[in-house]
Amino acid sequence: MKRTGAQIVWEMLKREGVEVVFGIPGGAIMHTYHPRREYGIRHILMRHEQCAAHAADGYARVSGKVGVAMATSGPGATNLVTGIATAYMDSVPIVAFTGQVPTGMIGNDAFQEVAIVNITQSITKHNFLVKDVRDLPRIIKEAFYIARTGRPGPVLIDLPKDVQKSTLSDYKYPESVEIRSYKPIYDGHPLMIKKAIAAIERAERPVIYAGGGIIVSNASKELRELAERCDIPVTTTLLGLGAFPETHPLSLKMLGMHGTQYANFAINEADLLIAIGARFDDRVTGKISEFAPNAKDIIHIDIDPSAISKNVKVSIPVVGDCKRTLQKILKNIKPLKHTAWVERCKEWKLSLIHI
Repeated sequence: MKRTGAQIVWEMLKREGVEVVFGIPGGAIMHTYHPRREYGIRHILMRHEQCAAHAADGYARVSGKVGVAMATSGPGATNLVTGIATAYMDSVPIVAFTGQVPTGMIGNDAFQEVAIVNITQSITKHNFLVKDVRDLPRIIKEAFYIARTGRPGPVLIDLPKDVQKSTLSDYKYPESVEIRSYKPIYDGHPLMIKKAIAAIERAERPVIYAGGGIIVSNASKELRELAERCDIPVTTTLLGLGAFPETHPLSLKMLGMHGTQYANFAINEADLLIAIGARFDDRVTGKISEFAPNAKDIIHIDIDPSAISKNVKVSIPVVGDCKRTLQKILKNIKPLKHTAWVERCKEWKLSLIHI
């Protein structure tokens, strides 16, 4: 089937399940906008490109789908940066499309040309400059795959004007993705899981430190089951709010600079810290050398291997999806009771004023 680059964009978005795009049209992306109505995808016109990126971010958080933002070249593209950075820091899957000057003019300081791929390299999981319309279907398929898999995050696709106008006579939707250098690990190493179980079973004052990864992997049920079966207090990060009910007797609410005093007291006294889908942010740890000083072991479960021991050195690293890893732990761990420890945390909750 013959398609222009612009038509391929909307065809691919349709096949990826996209229902809404947030953006602002402009000269360098106008060719892509023209065929939109043919595909029935809703477009929400924003008042500023930064709003488009933030809206795509918010949509992704509440829907569980990949958010899509679209902007023109130059100032349109650079206005997306803050929203893209937010999505990157908070592990939110979005795909941003930016218009670009024709490929033959790239690097010539053409009107409203900026090297948005270079600008966003440090705040995206990956980005693409499309130089040939034949690569466009594969690139869009890869962009959505990268954005939603592993630790989610933003991906940017830069579309030169000539690529948008070019035609592809043998357009085919790519059914699968194969990227040699990108292989997310979903199942934690059995030996590390075994070590984690042993550490939990011998601990006297364990605390679960749950982050946004619990919500991303839909592991709230497993988190609650682990806490209740093993009688372990739970504290969450800002992004982890909602992962564990704050009305639960084992809840310590949020920890860190803006958290509760009793959560920080518990972290300070814990002999085992079980970090799940959290990145040990500085607003949580404060001075790293004084964070969880009594913890004999720190377990860190995270799908992103680069996050493990990045800020706080851990003794039991488990690289894998939170949900799958917790399911394997629950399959093999025995019920535990920490009556004295839970009672102590309860006393702190009753006596300390929290923010």
